Amino acid sequence: ELTQKGRLPMLRPPQRQPDGAIMAIDAATRRSLELTQTLAGERKGSLLAAIDRTVTGAGARMLGEWLAGPLNDSGQINRRQDVVQYFVNDPQLCDAIRRALRQCPDLERALARLSLGRGGPRDLLAVCTAMRRAAAIRDLLGTHPADLVGVPDILAELSADLGHQQPLIDALSHALKPEPPLLTRDGGFIAEGYHAALDEVRLLASESKRVISGLEARYREESGIERLRIRHNNVLGYFIETTASAGDRLMRPPLNETFIHRQTLANNVRFTTVALGELEREITQAGGKALAIELELWEALVATLSEQGPALQRMAQALAFLDVTAGLATLAASERYIRPQVDDSRAFHIVAGRHPVVEQALARDAAIFVANDCDLGADRADGMAGQWLWLVTGPNMAGKSTFLRQNALIAILAQIGSFVPADTAHIGRIDRLFSRVGASDDLARGRSTFMVEMVETAAILNQAGERALVILDEIGRGTATYDGLSIAWATLEHLHDVNRCRALFATHYHELTGLSDRMAGVANVTMRVREWDGDVIFLHEVTAGAADRSYGIHVARLAGLPDAVLHRAQQVLDKLEGEAVSNPDKRLAQDLPLFTAAATMAGNPGAKAPEPGPVETEIAGIDPDELSPKQALEIIYRLKALMK
Repeated sequence: ELTQKGRLPMLRPPQRQPDGAIMAIDAATRRSLELTQTLAGERKGSLLAAIDRTVTGAGARMLGEWLAGPLNDSGQINRRQDVVQYFVNDPQLCDAIRRALRQCPDLERALARLSLGRGGPRDLLAVCTAMRRAAAIRDLLGTHPADLVGVPDILAELSADLGHQQPLIDALSHALKPEPPLLTRDGGFIAEGYHAALDEVRLLASESKRVISGLEARYREESGIERLRIRHNNVLGYFIETTASAGDRLMRPPLNETFIHRQTLANNVRFTTVALGELEREITQAGGKALAIELELWEALVATLSEQGPALQRMAQALAFLDVTAGLATLAASERYIRPQVDDSRAFHIVAGRHPVVEQALARDAAIFVANDCDLGADRADGMAGQWLWLVTGPNMAGKSTFLRQNALIAILAQIGSFVPADTAHIGRIDRLFSRVGASDDLARGRSTFMVEMVETAAILNQAGERALVILDEIGRGTATYDGLSIAWATLEHLHDVNRCRALFATHYHELTGLSDRMAGVANVTMRVREWDGDVIFLHEVTAGAADRSYGIHVARLAGLPDAVLHRAQQVLDKLEGEAVSNPDKRLAQDLPLFTAAATMAGNPGAKAPEPGPVETEIAGIDPDELSPKQALEIIYRLKALMK
């Protein structure tokens, strides 16, 4: 009411949503999973961009709404899946509907502008065109034989919202020109033949040119001046113009009784007449009267449209629903997605699951995504309790975070009614989804990276129930070694004993893998790697077992750290690992263990330093002050040869 005083948009009536009707996803989880935009704030690279195959603006908006609130009712989920399956089974019908939708304007936005009084003739024409497209789509759904599968109930319900507006279509088609102007104040948007009085006024305006031409010919004949012209501008209106020499004749009797002097210029003289003034008034009045009539007709048409507002809103929603489901069917066919089984169990069994965003990015580079299984089933077919908490270990860059995210995204896709990137999938509905992936601070609120991590972890442990899905990556890494290990240990125990929810827990604390021996619901899995000639090859495969090292120095080498830093890091690592083996009960300095290692090594004068290479030996023997330019150049060539 503050921005559009006295007018309200054509809103859908509010509907009470039962508690737990949708999957609850908090802001941190939406951000870390990059549902609608990436961490950089871009749409490209998000889940929405990867699955969006809609062809209308309303469909794209509805798909975003579905991602924001996945369903938590297995019956409603399966109804959506039935429609997607119907279109997958009949690609010809799917393509025909998408072709019709491409020609459909944004009905929802046009109705909103018209209801606020901000719409124009083109919005009215857009509503008319959208109703025509809706009727055509209804005919496609109504006449198509259900020879593959039965027509889903939801499609039959939508058909009722797509038609029955033919009288309104006929009225708007008869009233509007095929190409109306943008604004109502410009006039000229009502078609000829729609209103008799308007046609008469327009006829006068159109005939004015012929009348003026006749009047000009008469005055030219009466005055004997061949170069006499009737012209028009916004200051004088219509006037008679002639040369300065001929103007003297018009100002002398008897012609001065007809021609009234208006203006003298350097080369021309301008006149008017009583007849020309009366004709100008009639033309001006005709133009204003025509616009007034058109505005009255406009208000009547908009009022008629407003009476059908609820029906048109349902039509807009039906068109958007068809756009989303047909787009999801197109996505499933092009990306090899399958229909997941979604029910009220606590299963989470995915065979050959793939990350929907990363897979498409790799495909653009002609690379193949490595699919992986995930089985967090708390319910098993044999009635035994499954292992609902996977402890994921493995090297950096091996794909742990991608594996965690892909399973969360598959769950979201399944519960919006979409097919999913996998060979098979059985998912018991999830009421809350939590993701603690990535690290960032919150300077505006005075929170460090570790504080943000702990706040998000606290929210998970306090809110996750048995039907939740939890994704945790590297809990405790933002603080000292033993503090972080203790927090990760206790968090894992709480998830297993208290929350008892399906969870993926990635960590570099290899000590946690021993908990699987005393926790029946915990299973150890690791990311496979292969060592070859001192290098590490990441296979990106998830397999049962636990990792014994993180290969952090190998990843640092891939990142381009200087050799001196890598060499020193390996020295410190060897020292720390050797000390851990020889003194298993000795705690390292909690905050700065590297300084302890460095001090120990510095206190050992017998430690052998690495031998200098030939390049270092050559450089050590150079006295820069004694070199001539020629000698310096020769040394450069010699050093280059040594490096080869």
